Amino acid sequence: MWWRTPWLRQRRLLLGLAIVDGLLIIAAYNGLFLRLFHRWPGFTNSVAVLIALWVGASYLLGRYSRIELGQRDSRLRRLVSTLAVALLVLAIVVIVLNWGLKVEDPRTFRRFLLPLLGSVTFFSAMAQAWLVQQQRQRRSFLIIGEAPLLDVLRQELIRDVVNRELSLVYCSTDSSEAGSDRAFQLDENLIKGEFDGIAVSETAKLDDIILQKLLAQRMSGTSICELVNWAERHLQRVPPELFSSRWLVQAEGFELQPGRWGWRLKRLGDVVVAGLLLLLTSPLIALTALLIRLEDHGPIFYGQERTGLYGTIIKVWKLRTMRPQAELTGAQWASRDDPRITRIGTWLRKSRIDELPQLISVLKGEMSLIGPRPERPEIELDLEEQIPHYRTRHWVRPGLSGWAQVCYPYGASIDDSRMKLSYDIFYLRNANLMLDLLILIKTLRLVSWGRGSSPQSIDASRPNEDSKPGQDPLR
Repeated sequence: MWWRTPWLRQRRLLLGLAIVDGLLIIAAYNGLFLRLFHRWPGFTNSVAVLIALWVGASYLLGRYSRIELGQRDSRLRRLVSTLAVALLVLAIVVIVLNWGLKVEDPRTFRRFLLPLLGSVTFFSAMAQAWLVQQQRQRRSFLIIGEAPLLDVLRQELIRDVVNRELSLVYCSTDSSEAGSDRAFQLDENLIKGEFDGIAVSETAKLDDIILQKLLAQRMSGTSICELVNWAERHLQRVPPELFSSRWLVQAEGFELQPGRWGWRLKRLGDVVVAGLLLLLTSPLIALTALLIRLEDHGPIFYGQERTGLYGTIIKVWKLRTMRPQAELTGAQWASRDDPRITRIGTWLRKSRIDELPQLISVLKGEMSLIGPRPERPEIELDLEEQIPHYRTRHWVRPGLSGWAQVCYPYGASIDDSRMKLSYDIFYLRNANLMLDLLILIKTLRLVSWGRGSSPQSIDASRPNEDSKPGQDPLR
C-alpha cells in the first residue's frame, strides 16, 4: 500500500511532528479561548489558517525535512527554526489582520496571540527535540552479499550524510574475502548477533544451514529484506549496481505504464497544472523575454534535442541565460559563477523561470511535470556504456522536476549522472500521486530558496552534458 512506500516510511516521524503541531494549535487556541471568553470554539477557520501558516512555514524552513545532502543537523538549528516559524506566523497575522485589513478583534495581540504561539513553540520544540533524538539512535544492520556489491554499498554510505547513525556489519558470501578487513566471512554464528535488521543481496549464495538460521531470525522478529529494498528505505535511491536485469524483469513496482489508471491520472494532472501555470506565468515570460532582448539583443529562446519516452528524440526549449556566443570556441564546462551567464540569466536560473517554456512540451505530451530530467542523446551513448541499466529512465516521460533534482545537487559529471540514475530508478519503482506531490512541494521549496541552480562537482572526462557550442546548457 502507498503508506508503506520507502519514502513515506522514512518520513513517518516528520509527518507525525506536523500532526502534533496541528493538534497543539487546536488545543492552545481552544484553551485560551475558553479561559478568556468562556466558550469552546472547536475547529474554526482561524484555527485552520493558523495550522496552514505554521505547517507551511515549518516545511519551508526545514523542520519537517530529512537532513539534506551536505548539511549538518543539530538541536540548536532545529530550535532556531522553530522560533523562526513562530516569528514568521506572528508577523503574517499582525501585518495582514492588524495593519493591512485593520480587523477589530477581541483576540488581542498580548492576551491571545503571543500566549498561543508561545505555548505552541515550546511544546513543538520539545516534540522536535525528541524526534531528533529518535532519528539519532544508532541502528545496526547485517548486510549479506558478494564482495563487489558490498564495496559499492560501502562507498554509497560514505557519501551519505543522512545515515551516519547506521552501524553496518558486512558479510561476504565470497570465500576469497575470508579474513578481509572490509567484510567478515558469512557464518551461522554471525547471524545470531543482535541486529535491527538483515539485508540480503539477490545474488548471495546461501547454503541450507545459513538459510535456516535466517529463517529462525525472521521468526524471532528480526526484519529481513532484499538489499535493494534496504537501499530504497535508507538511501531513498537504488544504486544500479545492486540489482541485475533479471531482478528488473521480476521486481514489483514500476507500475507507471501506458494504459494504467495511474498513467492516465498523471497525464490529466500534467495537462491541467501545466495549462494553468502557462496561463498564469505568460506575463512573466513576456517580461523576461523583453529583458533578455534588451540586455544583449540576442535570441530569446534556444532549444536542444533531448531523449524522451522510450528513447524518442524531442526538442526542449527554454529562455536563454548565456551569451549568444558562449561556446564559440568549443564546448566548455559549466561552473559556479560562470562568466558566460548573463545578468538576467543568473536570476532566471536561480528562480527556474528559464524552464517555463518547457510547459509547452508538457502540454504536447513530450514531457511530464514530474519525471527524470531529459538528457542529450549523444551524451547518453557514453553514459549507457559506463552506467548499468541507464536506459530504464526512459520508461516514463521526462519531467521538469524529479526525485533526483530535489534530492541531489546540480552536477555535471558521469558520477553525478550515476547518482541521479539511482534516484530515477527509485522514482520509477515507487511512482504514485503522493510521491509526485512530495516532489512538487520540495521543488517549490528549492525554488523559493534558490538552491540547486549551479554545478556541485566536475568530472574532466567529458564536457558539460547540457552544453552545445553557441548554445546555453539546459539543467
